[in-house]
Amino acid sequence: MSKFEIVMPKLGESIQEGTITKWFVKEGDTIEEDDMLFEVATDKVDSEIPSPVEGVVTKILQKEDSLVPVGEVVAIIDMEGEEDEASEPEPETQEKEETAQSDESSEDSKTEKPAEEKSGGKEKESPSREMSSRFYSPLVRTIAKEENISAEELESIEGSGANGRVQKKDILEYIENRKKSKTTTEQPAAKSAPAQERKAAPPVTAGEGDEVVEMDRVRKLIADHMVMSKQVSPHVTSVVEADVTDLVFWREKNKEAFQKKYGEKITFMPFFIEATAAALAEFPMVNSSVDGDKIILRKNINIGIAVARPDGNLIVPVVKNAEQKNLVGLSKELNRLANAARNNKLSADEIQGGTFTITNFGSFRNIIGTPIINQPQVGILATGSIEKKPAVIETPTGDAIAIRHKMFLSLSYDHRVVDGALGGAFLRKIADILEDFDINRSI
Repeated sequence: MSKFEIVMPKLGESIQEGTITKWFVKEGDTIEEDDMLFEVATDKVDSEIPSPVEGVVTKILQKEDSLVPVGEVVAIIDMEGEEDEASEPEPETQEKEETAQSDESSEDSKTEKPAEEKSGGKEKESPSREMSSRFYSPLVRTIAKEENISAEELESIEGSGANGRVQKKDILEYIENRKKSKTTTEQPAAKSAPAQERKAAPPVTAGEGDEVVEMDRVRKLIADHMVMSKQVSPHVTSVVEADVTDLVFWREKNKEAFQKKYGEKITFMPFFIEATAAALAEFPMVNSSVDGDKIILRKNINIGIAVARPDGNLIVPVVKNAEQKNLVGLSKELNRLANAARNNKLSADEIQGGTFTITNFGSFRNIIGTPIINQPQVGILATGSIEKKPAVIETPTGDAIAIRHKMFLSLSYDHRVVDGALGGAFLRKIADILEDFDINRSI
């Protein structure tokens, strides 16, 4: 057969849909293999999808800004280039489309009828993804429409899926709790904490000479994610100062030999990841997530590293199974992910599954910071810049003042499950590991 169906690819293990943000081709275009067809956006990653075949684009089935499930056909390519003949879908393709339309009509008749009855024959507008920067599956949107859940209510529901995605069980639990509030005097779980309800922002006007800049899609996602995190988790921050003199001396002495031997530059971040992974193994409660009144202790230690992109936005690629990698492995993986992030080449899998995050304030010569937790994690470590300072040290002949290399480490943690004792002990452990670095360690 000369027809080739282009489908929405599966961009990650937990990705079930994607938004087509841009088409690079139009119907009638002749393309070569590996020519870019369209751009897909998930929660944080924009991926360009190449064509696996050459031919003529005879049909584009999904418009820009369409939210498309994985596996659904988005375009048809005639590999023989017979544009006129290919303008009509083949019987098999047409039969699939008719069957899909029939199934869709049947499903719509089941799901839309209750909404029509409730609104007196007028269909209530469902919360659309244009009303929010969060993505919702067709099933979640259908349930929301049937239950007359407004877009604002949908925004307030805490999702248990990847990157806070609202899943079927989340919205059903919300509905059940809402129903209980009508028959009991107890407040529903979704409204038991008023702080979780989004407050209206004060009105802001632009003055003469002010420049108004529209947020891009990624910045909107980051903004919503940060606001959600502050509403969900009671943040507490602890700070320690670490003496990393031996670590600084070791890196300065060995960085050239390390690059010559392994072909990788070594920054301070691999050392921070190594120490954090070891501390997380000792304090597993910090390597967890909260699901209602349950705590999920994560088996794997997957550490996300905040990386600045050229457009000024941040993205968090994840070093998977960090506790299983040595310094060389951490350096190679970190450099690979950082380069991919800066060139917008990260895959969806590479930014998912994080269980803890590190953000490096020191890269901007900042000494300390109080970062916001990357949900659904319960902790995030900020590393400050390393500076030379006079410090009192103990010597065999008594105390002395010496020049030492010091840095601040700050830990923001979710006080629902991490109290001050645990957070403080965990942070102190990271500092101890860095301070006790073996200056004679081989490369």
